[in-house]
Amino acid sequence: MTTRSTQTPDPARIQTPAPTLFRPLPGADAAATNIAIWFNEQPLTVPSGRSVAAALLAAGVARFRATPVSGAPRGPFCMMGACFECLVEIDGVPSRQACMVEVKAGMRIRSQEGARDLPPANRADASLENAHGR
Repeated sequence: MTTRSTQTPDPARIQTPAPTLFRPLPGADAAATNIAIWFNEQPLTVPSGRSVAAALLAAGVARFRATPVSGAPRGPFCMMGACFECLVEIDGVPSRQACMVEVKAGMRIRSQEGARDLPPANRADASLENAHGR
């Protein structure tokens, strides 16, 4: 027969969950320099030499986009370009996979809300498309 204790647990024995699953290896931050970027018009200081997704996760950003139908929040899942859950707008170009782009100083990144259209076509290419009047 087991008995339940009515005492409060010892705070030293309570384990709090880690704030994120993605943490750099010990010593990895020693070689990285910090750079300034913008996410949703907010300045962030992030480590250089990482993907945009890894840099945003290190800065505490968890929500990268919202789904087109329900608006459910999404963030990086695979971190290798297979799942498309980390889509963001980078420097005005929508639907970029944050895990596949290296972070650069001064980048302006926005969360992607719902579906996006393709980027506008270059007008110089438009004249070649119908060069023979067809």
